[in-house]
Amino acid sequence: MIGFDWPWLFLLLPLPLLVLRLLPPADETEEAALRVPDLAPFAGDGATKAGSFKPRRWPLWLASLAWLLLVIAAARPVWLGEPIELPVSGRDLMLAVDLSGSMQTRDFVIDGKAVSRLTAIKKIAGDFIKRRVGDRIGLILFGSKAYVQAPLTFDRTTVNTLLQQSAIGLAGDQTAIGDAIGLAVKRLAQHPHGNKVLILLTDGGNDAGEVSPLEAAKLAAQAGMTIYTIGVGADEMLVHSFFGTQRINPSSDLDEKTLRAIAAITGGRYFRASDSEGLNRIYAILDKLQPIDHAPQTFRPRRTLFYWPLAFSLLLAAALLLRAQGSP
Repeated sequence: MIGFDWPWLFLLLPLPLLVLRLLPPADETEEAALRVPDLAPFAGDGATKAGSFKPRRWPLWLASLAWLLLVIAAARPVWLGEPIELPVSGRDLMLAVDLSGSMQTRDFVIDGKAVSRLTAIKKIAGDFIKRRVGDRIGLILFGSKAYVQAPLTFDRTTVNTLLQQSAIGLAGDQTAIGDAIGLAVKRLAQHPHGNKVLILLTDGGNDAGEVSPLEAAKLAAQAGMTIYTIGVGADEMLVHSFFGTQRINPSSDLDEKTLRAIAAITGGRYFRASDSEGLNRIYAILDKLQPIDHAPQTFRPRRTLFYWPLAFSLLLAAALLLRAQGSP
C-alpha cells in the first residue's frame, strides 16, 4: 500500500486559490488597439463563429496538475510492503574489541599468511556477527578510552562494516578494560529484558581508564550481564634479528588472571585464543548460547516514491515556462 510520511502537507493544496483571492490584482497596462471591420481574418486564432474568443484553459489545468504533484511529492509518499516477521532470540550481545597498539602484532596466520591480531579478529568475529540472526548486536571499541561504535541493533551488516573499518590506535595505545565493561553495562541496562552478553577481546592488561575491571565486573553481575573474555595472542613467536632467530612470548602482557576473574564474577567463561583456529573454535562455542524468546517483531519494507511526482511536476512547470517565453 501507499502511505505518506507528512500527510498534513496536503493542507497546502488550496494555497494558490487563497493567494488569488487575497492578493490585489495586477495593474492593467494599456496596449495599442487595432480597429477592424470584422473578425473573419482572425478566425484561425481562436475566434468563434459568433465572433468572440474562447480562452485557452489547458495551461491552467497543467499548472494545477503541477501544483498537485508538487504537494504530493512534499508529503513524502512511500510504498509499504507486506509485514515481515523478524526472528528474535531475545539476546542482547555486545562485542568489545581492543584497539591498543599491541593488537598490531602479527602472530596470527590466516590462509597461510601472517596477519595482525586485529585482522584475525575482524575476519573471525565478522563471520560470527553474520551468523547471529535474531540477536541485537552492538560494538564497543576501546584503547586508552572506550566508546560505542555501534549501538544495539538487528542490522548485523552495519555492525560488521564498522568492525572492519576499525584501526589500531583509534582509541589510544593503552588498554582500558574496566571502562569498556562499564560502558557495556550502561548500554545493556537500557534494555532490561533478555539475555545480556558481553564478549570482550583483548591482548593485554588494564593500564588505563577510571574503573577497575573487577569493580566493573561486579556492576555487570548486578545488572544480570554475562561476560565472556577472550585473551588474544600467540604463546610463542620467532623473531629474526641481527643476533639470529629468537623465540619470544608475544603475549607476556596478557593479564589472564584478571580476565578469568571477570568471567567468573559474571558467570561467564575465559577463553585463550593463541591462533586463528582457536579463535574460531571459541566463537563456535559462543554460538551455542541459549536464547530467551521474545514476542515476534515485524517490519514493513519501505520504498521512497517522492521523486516520481516531483519529476513530473518539474516537467510540467518547464513546459509551461517554455510556452510563456514563446508566446507573443
